[in-house]
Amino acid sequence: MAKSILNVETRVRIGKGGSRKVRRDGLIPAVVYGKGFEALNLRLDPKALQQAIASEAGWNTLITLKGDGPFDGQVVILKDMQIDAIRRDTQHVDFLAIDLKKSLSIMVPVHPVGKSQGEIEGGTLQLVRHELELNCLPTNIPTSIEIDVTKLSIGDVVHIEEVALPAGVESLHDVNYTVLTVVGHKAEEVEPGEEEEEGVVAAGAADED
Repeated sequence: MAKSILNVETRVRIGKGGSRKVRRDGLIPAVVYGKGFEALNLRLDPKALQQAIASEAGWNTLITLKGDGPFDGQVVILKDMQIDAIRRDTQHVDFLAIDLKKSLSIMVPVHPVGKSQGEIEGGTLQLVRHELELNCLPTNIPTSIEIDVTKLSIGDVVHIEEVALPAGVESLHDVNYTVLTVVGHKAEEVEPGEEEEEGVVAAGAADED
């Protein structure tokens, strides 16, 4: 469980005009919302945000907001981040206010461990699901879900029901979907030399006719 602290300020001006003013000041407009929590408009320093989510948990880092306002001491996680398509700078962020005593659904990355037997034999490990939707208490959010792939051969598949999850963490799924698999190479193409040899034989047969 990764934790960090983020200093933020109340954003008085809202709407597009207010957001533009915040960005002109070199800050990021933000909002924090959640069940039973009155949404609040904030502004924050982009460098401070990057530092807050620089842990292995990334977006799943438990962030405690600090500042002069009703948000002070509130624990949140980063829910959404809007990035400018050209400049690649952050335009807006959404935080989800959470209750440390209540479970929530969270996306956690999958991390294959080791090299599969199938890869050693020439196959390719195919990660079908890069993230898994899990349900747990905020304090139990895993950094990643590790899957040992060393014993997998070409054609082997790992389904969600076969994935070992940490204590207190569960997957809410209706379908036993594929998480990863090991696939083989496609059928080998005919070598150019073989095609040329076939062409010569065919031509020779035609001359004899």
